[in-house]
Amino acid sequence: MHRAATTIAFSLVLASVLGLAPTPLHAHPATDNHIVAAPKGGDRAEMQTMQIPSHGALMNALVYVAAGAGPHPAVILLHGFPGNERNLDLAQDMRRAGWDVLYFNYRGSWGTPGDFSFSHGIEDTTAALAYLRQPGVAGKLRLDPGRIVLIGHSMGGFMAVEGAARDPAIKAFATISAADLGGRMQSLRATRGEREAIARAGAGLAGEGMAPLAGCTPEGLARELLQHAADWSFQASVGTLKNRSVLVVTSDDGLAAENDAFAAALRKAGDTRVSTTHLPTDHAYSDQRLELSKTVLAWLAALPNQAHAAESVAPPRGP
Repeated sequence: MHRAATTIAFSLVLASVLGLAPTPLHAHPATDNHIVAAPKGGDRAEMQTMQIPSHGALMNALVYVAAGAGPHPAVILLHGFPGNERNLDLAQDMRRAGWDVLYFNYRGSWGTPGDFSFSHGIEDTTAALAYLRQPGVAGKLRLDPGRIVLIGHSMGGFMAVEGAARDPAIKAFATISAADLGGRMQSLRATRGEREAIARAGAGLAGEGMAPLAGCTPEGLARELLQHAADWSFQASVGTLKNRSVLVVTSDDGLAAENDAFAAALRKAGDTRVSTTHLPTDHAYSDQRLELSKTVLAWLAALPNQAHAAESVAPPRGP
């Protein structure tokens, strides 16, 4: 018995060293009811990484590809300033619901080459849309280039508004505690004057942390906002966006009033497809992640041409 036990122990150690998975004693693989056949290679969920060209630079990006042959609708998930909260838990939940999800880093952010600026971020969003619409790319990612939705958090919400306003093919977009950068700068200039507006906006940007950003300064970004304040306010895009499906999510972070005003202006302009949700949490939705996910998934499932996708919606993790 001692020799047999020694032999078994040695076999287990050898299997571990060689990277082999030993077959448990008394196991019957052929009749094991817990074995599940893997999906076909072309149908399984996966993650693909790539670099997306934008004005001479290559943006670091990844796509969570949904299971199934597709073509799947797609979301471009836009991060905020500087981008500490990436919302990739939402990306995973959206993928389980049948959506491809693209996440990328703007030029000059988080290791993507180039200089960061708000203008560049707007251009980069347009570049990401163009990339997904290439037939070869759409085919490889099993996505429908005619069904792309923009969803942005904080500054990413600003990018979603600007991106949708510049692209009539975007029929739906969502904002999560969006930062109305132009509107806020307009208000600062009106109440404080240009010099103090630049100083206050720069201090606010610096306070968010700019270590992940390259080729920019707080004052330079503030001056850029001042230059484009009128064109970049949410109110300036209402007329262009009044025929889109829109989700506006807010929290207790001080941005709710300007987002509510945006939603109200869209409705006043005739948009009957504006949904709003308020969650009692911080700017990062730290203790409301499941509720945020449920809100986004329900809105996506209700979009036109989503009836079949809604059948595959799986609830987010947790109770």
